[in-house]
Amino acid sequence: MRDNVVLIGMPSCGKSTIGVVLAKALGYHFLDSDLVIQEQTGLLLNEIIETKGLDGFNQVENEINASLDCHKTVISTGGSVVYGKEAMEHLAGIGKIVYLELPYEVLCERIGDLTARGVSIQIGQTFRDLYEERCPLYEKYADLIVHTDGLSIREVVHLLKKELIG
Repeated sequence: MRDNVVLIGMPSCGKSTIGVVLAKALGYHFLDSDLVIQEQTGLLLNEIIETKGLDGFNQVENEINASLDCHKTVISTGGSVVYGKEAMEHLAGIGKIVYLELPYEVLCERIGDLTARGVSIQIGQTFRDLYEERCPLYEKYADLIVHTDGLSIREVVHLLKKELIG
C-alpha cells in the first residue's frame, strides 16, 4: 500500500524540515531514516562511515531503508539513499517518492561541514561531483519533482499537499 510520502534529495535541500511540517499538514507520522540508522547501529552517521567505510555505510543505509515498515508517514531519507537499489524499490512500493530539487549554488550556501554531517562522499570527490552524480538518480526514482528554490517551507508544503491529495 503506497500511503507514505518519501522525500529524497541532496543534503541540505530541506527534507527533514519540510518533512516535519508536511507530516503535520497531512496528519501523518514523520520518520527521519538517518535517525533510524543511528538508532539501529548505535553510531552517528559519520562514525559508521569512519568504521565501515563508504561502501559499508551505503550497505547499512540500503538494508535499513529497505526494511522500513510504516503507514501514513512522511519519510525523510538520507541523500545517499538512491545508491541502494533494494531500498529505492521498497520505498517506491510503500510511498510516493518526492525529489526536493535545489540548485547547486543554494545547496552550497546551506551545506556546512560534509564530514560532520556524515555525507557519503568519496575521498577526492567534490560536492559538485556528488551533485552531478546524484541528481540523475533522484530524477530517475522520483514520482514528483518539486523545485523549491525561492519558496518558503509553507509554500513547498502547500504545493506538495495539493499535488499529493488534490
